[in-house]
Amino acid sequence: MDCIGRLAAVDQPADRIRVLRVIARLNVGGPALHVAYLSRGLAERGYDTTLVAGDVARGEESMAFVAESEGVEVVRVAGLSREIAPLRDLVAAARLAREIRRTEPDILHTHTAKAGAVGRLAALLAGSARPRVVIHTYHGHVLRGYFGSLGTWLFRAVERAFARGTDVLVAVSPQVRDDLVEIGIAPGRRFAVVRLGIDLEPRVATTVDRAQARRQLGIAPGRFVVGWFGRMTAVKRTDDLIDALVALRGRGVDACLLLVGDGTDRERLELRAKELGVARDVFFLGYQKDVARWYAVADAVVLTSVSEGTPVTIIEALAAGRPVVSTNVGGVADVVRDGVDGFLVEVGDTAVMAARLAEIAADPALGERLGQAGRERVLRRYAVARLVDDVDRLYRALLEGTSRASTSR
Repeated sequence: MDCIGRLAAVDQPADRIRVLRVIARLNVGGPALHVAYLSRGLAERGYDTTLVAGDVARGEESMAFVAESEGVEVVRVAGLSREIAPLRDLVAAARLAREIRRTEPDILHTHTAKAGAVGRLAALLAGSARPRVVIHTYHGHVLRGYFGSLGTWLFRAVERAFARGTDVLVAVSPQVRDDLVEIGIAPGRRFAVVRLGIDLEPRVATTVDRAQARRQLGIAPGRFVVGWFGRMTAVKRTDDLIDALVALRGRGVDACLLLVGDGTDRERLELRAKELGVARDVFFLGYQKDVARWYAVADAVVLTSVSEGTPVTIIEALAAGRPVVSTNVGGVADVVRDGVDGFLVEVGDTAVMAARLAEIAADPALGERLGQAGRERVLRRYAVARLVDDVDRLYRALLEGTSRASTSR
């Protein structure tokens, strides 16, 4: 959608609060869902939100349809994208500064690393039109393990500088906050933790006919199905999925792997599955708009990532009543309680991951117990209503603080 729009009309009463929300791209993943549900929910609390997004990268699928289904229109800023391109980023910041001057928001709230940098630079470029409040949400971060030593030092220095000019830094889990504090981005007192909020029920509908969905793929009733959902990129360590499957089958489990998603690593994964002799046991489904039926097919859901913020896939898996076996990274431990909702393993330890999956395969009652414990917890913990409550309180407290500051001068 290339038109300029906003959740509510410009000529709303003056007492409504104007928010400019910026995200680098509305690609498949938790941040896109988060900003769409948050923007829609805040409209009922007296907020007019302009949602700004950049370009989805080549090979990625867009989730703009979620925002549109929630009645949230999107302002496209050409040149705003995930890739680092200094000249293009400066142009995007200038365009965003014009949008700030045009909409005169009370609050600028950026989401994800690239949008955070471009958006907060735009706030500086806007001069006297700078919003009263500037907030940035870390849905994870790229400040550890993504770049070489020089690149990491540079990006941390830039992030520290932007953090000093930000009123509140928001982390989606205590673990993400603690990691950012540890690497010196800002002191802990500068952070607020606001967990994701997702409309889970339609995405994990438990009324799906599981047996029919399995028959559609030609999966025999007794096979143990391991599901994975996400982008096939380096940070997800998707090679480990194939290795874990080989190890699981080596334990005598008649298992297959269901891969829901796409990305730059898909071709290599298909080749690896052939090389290891499990090509017939791996189902590459590609990007799927309707994920509920595939959660229903899975007996357990895995995550092999080396870095995460709060992965929506494991929240959705637990909401669908599926046990999770995941690497213990980022905010995963805030979602999965080891031995209660699923199991946590170290990055790259595919042997232990296979062992945990084998436990679930051998004891269906265990899988049922883990999945149900997770479902009961995440439906409350990651509800959209809770997210909107949290952010509404944060926004109003910050605006009240700036009002007091202005009247005291």
